[in-house]
Amino acid sequence: MATPAFADDEAVAWRLIVADHTSPTVSVIDLNEPENRWTFDLAGPAKLYSTADEALVIAVKSDNEQVDFLQSGLAVEKHGGHADIEVSEPSHIGTIDGPRPFHVVNDSGSVAITFDKGGYASVLDESAVLEGDLTEQTIPMNVAHHRFVADMGGYFVSSVASEAPMDEGKAPPRIGIGSFAADGTPIGEMHTCTDLHGETFSGTFLVAGCKEGVIAHDTTGGPDAFTMLPYPADFPEDKTGFLLGAKAMQIFLGDYDGISVVILDPTTSPYFTRVELPFREVDFILDPVKPQMAYILTEDGSLHRLNMLSAEQSAQITQPYSMDGHWRDPRPRVTLADDRLILTDPLEATLRVIGTENLSDIETIAVEGIPYNVIAVGGSGLTH
Repeated sequence: MATPAFADDEAVAWRLIVADHTSPTVSVIDLNEPENRWTFDLAGPAKLYSTADEALVIAVKSDNEQVDFLQSGLAVEKHGGHADIEVSEPSHIGTIDGPRPFHVVNDSGSVAITFDKGGYASVLDESAVLEGDLTEQTIPMNVAHHRFVADMGGYFVSSVASEAPMDEGKAPPRIGIGSFAADGTPIGEMHTCTDLHGETFSGTFLVAGCKEGVIAHDTTGGPDAFTMLPYPADFPEDKTGFLLGAKAMQIFLGDYDGISVVILDPTTSPYFTRVELPFREVDFILDPVKPQMAYILTEDGSLHRLNMLSAEQSAQITQPYSMDGHWRDPRPRVTLADDRLILTDPLEATLRVIGTENLSDIETIAVEGIPYNVIAVGGSGLTH
């Protein structure tokens, strides 16, 4: 088992969870001692998600109609002025099955997994899953479609799709969003949001990208508190389809028109600030320690550090990865471990570790296969 760095009864430990692009494996790598590794065989390539306390990893295998749950071996629990960290061996907890699982929303101590071809979401209690209890609460959607369900505690927010007849094999278009009881009964109105994509939380808001703008749900205003934030008139005609929300301050970052990102403040008009990039963006991530900072990888191989309150800086990190071609082609993905950025470099079969302060290379970690999706789990705390 990997040994964290200790100072008295304090520990710092980070692990990288890496999914291969083509092989059905997920690897767990100790960031401080990369020779310490664990590999889990799955039914197919996976998209990875982690939960807030870092302990639970969710591996979604859409083409194999399965979702795996892994125990990362790290758990961070905050107690006011300090945090506790528990370090153990990573392990495979179990698997659930369903027709084409896709999006995962896990903001409130529960895990909501949408099954696109089943027309429902499975909601599981995070703490129970870590104990091996994979009991699912099924939340129906109005019709089977590609989108999301979010557990808001006393109600659920869900995308809404057209109920018009569709050709066989074709998914209905997303037309709106609304709040629902656990049995699927609407609470309030359906709010227009054409081609909904990219839901995320920050502060008291849940937002999602739409053709008309970004729709914002104020969680303090009750189940029907939705407001459309329209794109500014001087923006190029396009839409936001991927959003991330900061944890320590209320701010969002989204993609836009391929070569821009937008900074979103849902409380202050005109809501959006557009930042144009020199090349199309490949991936981006927000810094949980420095919440005003974001890091954006563009297809020329440059990494841009964006202060969402001011400007940006860039440095050459990888070889170019064109955004042309199939959307599933292996391209770098980015994650953060405290003050270290980690990029998968699929063509070089490496993980690049980069300092956030000056965007300089710290080390390169060789891996087998084609590293693709990556998340970092860990932190610091007291051990007891």
